[in-house]
Order: sequence, then structure tokens, then C-alpha cells
Amino acid sequence: MRLAPILSVLLLVGCGESAKLAVEDGTGRSPVIPEPTSTLIPTVNIAEAQGWPRGRQPVAAPGHTVNWFAAGLDHPRWLHVLPNGDVLVAETNAPPEAGTKGLIGRIRAYFFAKAGAGVPSADRITLLRDADLDGRAEIQTPFLTNLASPFGMALTEDDLYVANSGSVVRFDYPENATSITTAPDTIAILPTGTYNQHWTRNLIASDDGRTLYVAVGSASNVGEHGLDEEVGRAAIWAIDLEDGSTSMYATGLRNPVGMAWEPTTGALWTAVNERDELGSDLVPDYMTSVLEGGFYGWPYSYFGDTVDTRVEPRPDLVSQAIVPDYALGPHTASLGLEWVPAGRFGTEAGMVVGQHGSWNRKPKSGYKVVFVPFEDGMPVGLPRDILTGFLSDDEEDAYGRPVGVATAADGTLLVADDVGNVVWRVAPLAE
Repeated sequence: MRLAPILSVLLLVGCGESAKLAVEDGTGRSPVIPEPTSTLIPTVNIAEAQGWPRGRQPVAAPGHTVNWFAAGLDHPRWLHVLPNGDVLVAETNAPPEAGTKGLIGRIRAYFFAKAGAGVPSADRITLLRDADLDGRAEIQTPFLTNLASPFGMALTEDDLYVANSGSVVRFDYPENATSITTAPDTIAILPTGTYNQHWTRNLIASDDGRTLYVAVGSASNVGEHGLDEEVGRAAIWAIDLEDGSTSMYATGLRNPVGMAWEPTTGALWTAVNERDELGSDLVPDYMTSVLEGGFYGWPYSYFGDTVDTRVEPRPDLVSQAIVPDYALGPHTASLGLEWVPAGRFGTEAGMVVGQHGSWNRKPKSGYKVVFVPFEDGMPVGLPRDILTGFLSDDEEDAYGRPVGVATAADGTLLVADDVGNVVWRVAPLAE
């Protein structure tokens, strides 16, 4: 109850600042990077989580249709498609007290709960199987339980890796299994610390199965709890699966989540959530190819050498900061990332991006799934909408929020919706 007066003030004051630029201005290869907007407190513009009303569902792009592949899930966040076509979905949420320390943390937790992120974590991976190939999973069964805020998954031969918030573990995977009950082996301990604002840990394996890459987000917005809390964070780790050694593959990535391989160049790409509290027009989230040993600016700068004056200066690091390849719009919360070949969403190949949606931009941004076409290994043009309609007509309520995206065995697109508790399937009308 003591929070109520503070929250009322925050809602009134925080809603005063508005964007001066369109989301498209902060999108693409050369986004507009305006001057920051200074406000007493950050903008708060929550779409309150409601779930899908009867008779309503997302809207697919022209030439496509959408149906639920699986429903009745518990906060589904991430997807992994196994070689036999089974789909694993991580039903998960933040660990207890993650990012809730202190007054600001409690306020953040309150607003995140309004946005649908306040439910306890099911700590489960569920298997979905569409055995009759009708586009809906008739088998929906617990596959792994008693995990700890699980998120990323990767399979190399018969080794299944799962990223809990604080560890990467390995299970033996028997082909076509519908559940695993054996105890896992722990192959890496990941940082959690006193603060754990960005708790998700995603995984992707190299093509040769020798290296596992782990995305680890920052503990805070911009290092406000001290950089000792950020050791090993805001980075992509590399784990050598032969000897178990770990290294920092790339750093300065505030909250990398989605990862995908771009096949023409062989480059690793990631989707990154950038920092908050600089106004509705800053900072654009982005996707970028990831250079080994590369530094991408956080917390000292953004989009190359644009200095964040809230942080103790490090001109030596700012001078090294790599400019991201492609901006995805400010505060879109771009999380999911999946490479799709030509012909799926146009004549070009490209990346599909799940945009979870803003909580601190006015007007709202994200809340959709988009496709970014590529040419010669790099993105071109503006994103195209693939799945929309996650907000109510007045944009006050969120019926769903897209997160992870994956390609099903039949080539259709699967989308995890953690507010609607659904996995959606997007297919061409000509199917």
C-alpha cells in the first residue's frame, strides 16, 4: 500500500513525455539518433495484459493465415524445434526477486506485472507434437521439469542443452522422447548476482557442434548498481563443449536475447534490447552481426560513439564501440530472431524478429512480428509486418505479446505469445 501514492505520481509524471519521431525513424541501417530527453522519471506507458478475448486472434500478413498451434500454456517464452519435428517450449518467467531490489526495483516489478511478467515461473519445458500434421499439436506434455527460469535450448547430436537463469545444463536426449527424467550435468555457471534485471539466457550451437554460445543480459539498465554487478554480463559467452572452457565472445551488448546464423556469411547475429530512460525516441533496439572480440558500447555509449553521460566516462572503450548493423526501433523489445529462406515472406531471405513491445514509450512500439529482408548477408529496407493485432484498438490492453520465433518442420513460422499463453502458427494461404 505504501507504493500506491508513489505509483500514482509516476503514472502522472511519467506519461508526460512523448516521442517526436516515428518508430521508422529509429529503424534501419542509418537510424536517427536524437538528443536524449531528460525527465524526472522515465516515461511509463503500459499495455495491461488481458489475454485474448473470445473470437479474437493476431492478424497475419496478406497471403498468410494464423492459427493456434498450442494453447493453454503457462507464460511460453522460447521455442526450439527438434529434428523429428517436435517443438519444445520454455514455460518460464523471472526468478524470484529478479530485478526487484530497492524502491525502483519494486516499482519496476509492479509495472512489469501489469504488462504480464509478474506470474510465477512454471520452470518447465513442454513438448508439443503435431503427429497428424494438421497444424495443431495434439500432444502437449511436460518434457523437463524442476528447472530454474529456463529459456534457451540447443541440441547437438544426442546432447540437449538448456539455459537456466544461473546455469547451462546438459541432458541425454533419446530420439523421439516425450519426456526426460534423468538428472542433468552442469556445464557452466552463469552470473545472477544481487540484481538480475535481464534474467533470460539464450543458447545457440555452432554448426560443428563444438561451441555453445550463451546470451547473458546486463544486471541493470545502465550500470546503476555498480559495474561489479556486471562482471560476465551484457555479453555473449562461448563455451567449448570439448573441454568446458568459457570465454567472452562479444561484450557491450546490454541485453542480447535472440541469436541466429546468417547462412551466406556464416555470421552469428543477435537481437539486443538497448537502454531506457533517455526518452521515447532513444535508444533503438537492434540486431547485428557479432564479431568475435567485439565491443558494442554498453554502458558507456550507444550506436557507436554516442556517449551516455549517466555513466563514468571510458573514452578508450567508446572509441572501440562497434556500430550495430540494423536498428529495430526504440523500445520495441526485439527478442526473437530466426533466419528464414527466400519465398517464406517475399522473394528475399531474411530475419524474422519477435517484438515483445514497449512499456516506456509514448506512443507504444513493437507488439508484433516483423520480417527484415537481407541481401548479400546484410539487412536492407524497412521491416515488413508478419503478425500484428496484439493490442486492443485503443492500445490500452495487450491481448498477447510475441517473444520467441522458430521455423516448424513444415516450414511454417511458430511464435510464442507469453501473455496469450499460446504458440501461434503462421502459414501461407496456399498451403
